[in-house]
Amino acid sequence: MKQFRKRDFPLDSIRRFLEPGPIVLVSSAWKDETNIMTMGWHMMMDYSLVGCFIWDQNHSFDMIRRSRQCVINLPTYDLANAVIGVGNSHGPKPDKFEAFGLTAVEGSKVKAPLIAECYANFECKLIDTTLINKYSLFIFEVVKAHVATSPKYPTTVHYRGDGVFMISGRNTSYRKRFKRANL
Repeated sequence: MKQFRKRDFPLDSIRRFLEPGPIVLVSSAWKDETNIMTMGWHMMMDYSLVGCFIWDQNHSFDMIRRSRQCVINLPTYDLANAVIGVGNSHGPKPDKFEAFGLTAVEGSKVKAPLIAECYANFECKLIDTTLINKYSLFIFEVVKAHVATSPKYPTTVHYRGDGVFMISGRNTSYRKRFKRANL
């Protein structure tokens, strides 16, 4: 196996190697207001539990904390400009659905809207608030999942920090090498 030559690296840049997964659009609703935020800091915690870092200065932070729900929407590569546009927009204005040509669809388990143009939508309820004040970490349970029937593996966008994205690529299956219990 190849060994790599290494150098010291700035700690504030390590996220380009450790980003957990695809960029998602998180939609929320509180009272008569809806919002969308772009998020890259999330992690699976169990089969239906998702941990999400939501900065306390983000407009969605209070909306989600108060409503105790949101929708995690999985955009594909063709929505990259909307993902960046949403990420560059802060606060209640503009209406991000209108500004970025996204369609709000009513959820079946939560009041937050789904984004029709996204490959998948995961309706979530906040189940643990103990880490919000200290770490801005929200723990959600996915209570309803809506996933496109095709393609089987969507082309997703992954943030590497410093304005650089990685587009998901070729899939390689090692399924036969896994113990069944670990699948």
